[in-house]
Amino acid sequence: MRPIYLAGLLALLLASCSDSDNGFKGNTRFEGETRIQISGEVPAGEETHFFLPFQVPEGVAEIEIHHDDLSSENILDWGLDDPTGFRGWGGGKSQPVIVGLDAASPSYIPGPIPAGTWEVVVGKAKIAEQPARYDVEVILRDTATLAPQTERRPYESPQALESTARWYVGDFHSHTVESDGSVTIDELISFAESRDLDFVLMSEHNTVSQLSWFPSYQITTPVLLLPGMEFTTYAGHANTIGTTQWIDHRTGVRGATIEAAIADTHEQGGLISINHPLLNVGDLCIGCGWQHDVAPDTIDGVEVMGGIFTGVPFWEDLLERGSHAAALGGSDDHRGGTGDGPTYSPLAIPATRVWAEELSVAGILEGIRNGRTVVQVLGPNGPMIEAEMDGIRRGSTVFADTSTLRATVTASSGMFLRVWKNGKLMTTVEITGDPFVHEVMVKAPATGEDRYRYDVLDGNALAAITSYIWLQREAD
Repeated sequence: MRPIYLAGLLALLLASCSDSDNGFKGNTRFEGETRIQISGEVPAGEETHFFLPFQVPEGVAEIEIHHDDLSSENILDWGLDDPTGFRGWGGGKSQPVIVGLDAASPSYIPGPIPAGTWEVVVGKAKIAEQPARYDVEVILRDTATLAPQTERRPYESPQALESTARWYVGDFHSHTVESDGSVTIDELISFAESRDLDFVLMSEHNTVSQLSWFPSYQITTPVLLLPGMEFTTYAGHANTIGTTQWIDHRTGVRGATIEAAIADTHEQGGLISINHPLLNVGDLCIGCGWQHDVAPDTIDGVEVMGGIFTGVPFWEDLLERGSHAAALGGSDDHRGGTGDGPTYSPLAIPATRVWAEELSVAGILEGIRNGRTVVQVLGPNGPMIEAEMDGIRRGSTVFADTSTLRATVTASSGMFLRVWKNGKLMTTVEITGDPFVHEVMVKAPATGEDRYRYDVLDGNALAAITSYIWLQREAD
């Protein structure tokens, strides 16, 4: 897994209309363009982000922004708002950014260039050297320089690509050049096809710029392109699965909170899943470990395996505190299968199976809500567990006074199957066939609920893990 934020930034947006704010230096007019220079010191305080306003007059066709954090120690992130709201988030990218009516740089959204106050948004990812400074140049052009991106169009959820109820396989965590990945959307889709995936989530950091490309690609690929983004803060990362509108990640600034972000996700009909919650590695991945304190029952999923990194202990603790979050997995692939090194995981390592009535956005979301997921740590061809429990099932809960818990395991002969109840190991059995069936009788508690899951061990390594099934009395 490569670092999410990189030192040595250089590229995006800035300027101001007030010579008393943010080191504004004034405008310089050339033929066909105006250049606005802004420089200053990063404001002190606990705020995670600050804003650098600049004025855009009528008639501007394109805006280009260059930025620099002027330090090898400090790390600033960069984004852009127009007078109506979000226009993009490049994070730690160093390339100059261009935004126009018919085209935009990766991570940014093309569209009308309204007159008024725009803002370069700056995130204080790491301030290790004082004074912390920045330098920004904004170029306003009368004529666009980017060729129109005619393939982009408003996102619409596609019709079901398949109407069969079955276990669909995909990856809930990947990146392209639309955030900090090194491959294009087209290249990632091609790799997903080569892995025989049914769906993929391009979980770009704090942007939905990828979605306007999806309609053109979706008509040519059998892989369902799930909408959403990776909601990235300096105190934790989470995927919003199924969302199509930007969600404010600037927690602690201008009223943005983690609770509001979760509510926004659900209002859009999406699900929120915490990514690599135990990945506390400092500057190697800023904010990757989850530090937010949220109501457990508002979380819909947890990345129990993010590449090679486990989140199972965090997940179990969240469930113990009242969550019914599904087990999800994702590779966090930034290189579309071209990476290397001991921490690199290509797309679908791990893979996640979702039992859905159809291959559609709504179908996959419903499968997650129902807890019908299995994480295949070794990939789509690795061990698979189909777990079920007799009784009346509603979502992830079965209602029965007594029930048979059953697992059918494939591609795992010679490995070991484990049964878990309420986070504690019940039993371990050797897998002696393919397929291998294990059954155990279970009894509902007098009050409340018990939860059961399976996993497979290959030696000492986790090879597959199911979501939990909850059991309550039939009278409940």
